[in-house]
Amino acid sequence: MKRFVAVIITTLLTIFMATAAMAFSGGAGIGADEALARLKEGNTRYVGAASVAPRQDAARRHETAVGGQHPFASLLSCADSRVPVEVVFDQGVGDLFVVRVAGNVANTDEIGTLEYGAEHLGVPLIVVLAHTKCGAVTAVVKNEHVTENIGKLVAPIVPAVAGVKSRFASADLDEVIKRSIEANMWQAIADIYAKSPLLKKMAADGKIKVVGGLYDIDSGDVHWFGEHPSNAKLLGN
Repeated sequence: MKRFVAVIITTLLTIFMATAAMAFSGGAGIGADEALARLKEGNTRYVGAASVAPRQDAARRHETAVGGQHPFASLLSCADSRVPVEVVFDQGVGDLFVVRVAGNVANTDEIGTLEYGAEHLGVPLIVVLAHTKCGAVTAVVKNEHVTENIGKLVAPIVPAVAGVKSRFASADLDEVIKRSIEANMWQAIADIYAKSPLLKKMAADGKIKVVGGLYDIDSGDVHWFGEHPSNAKLLGN
C-alpha cells in the first residue's frame, strides 16, 4: 500500500513539475506562421466589420490572472491613438504582448521588452507595425523642431529618412514620407537584431520570426511585408 501511495505521489509530482515547466516557458503553444495567420484573420474580420472581440470577458480575466499570460505574438507599434493594436487584430486579453512607442522605434526599452516576451513568455512572432501618416517619421522628414527628449526618441528614425532622401532626391514630400515610414519599419527590425544578441540568435535558430507590417489608419488594413529583405545577412547566415 505504501509503495502504491509513493508511486501515486511521484506521478503527481511529475505531472505538476511538467505543468510548471510549461507555464514557465510560456507561449501559446503555436509557431510563428500560425501566430501570423491569426493576426491576418483577425485583421480581416476587423476590416470587414465582423470583429468578434474574443476573450474579453470576466472568465478570460480570471484565467489570465490565475494561469498567467501566454501571448502568441509580440508587436512593436507606434503610440498613435489611431492604432489600437488589439482592436486592429480582433484579439483579447492575454493574446498579444504589445510595445508602443512613438515611431515604433527599437531602442533599449523596447528591445528589452521584446526580449522578455521571446525568452520568458515563449512568444514565437515579433511584428514591427508601422502605420500611414506617422507623425514621428513626418517630423524627422521635415526636420521639425522637437524637444531634447523627443529628439533622442526619434534618433533611430534619422538613418532611415536619410537613406530615402538620398535615393529619392527628386520625390515630392508625400512620397518621401511614405517611403520613410516603410524604411523606418525595416530600420527597426535591423536595430532589433543589431542591439539584441539574444533575439538575433533566437531568430537565427528558428525559435522566433520577426516580420514587418504597415497599418493603414484609413482603411484599417494591414499590409504584410514579411521578414527583412536582408534577413539572412542581418542574422549572419
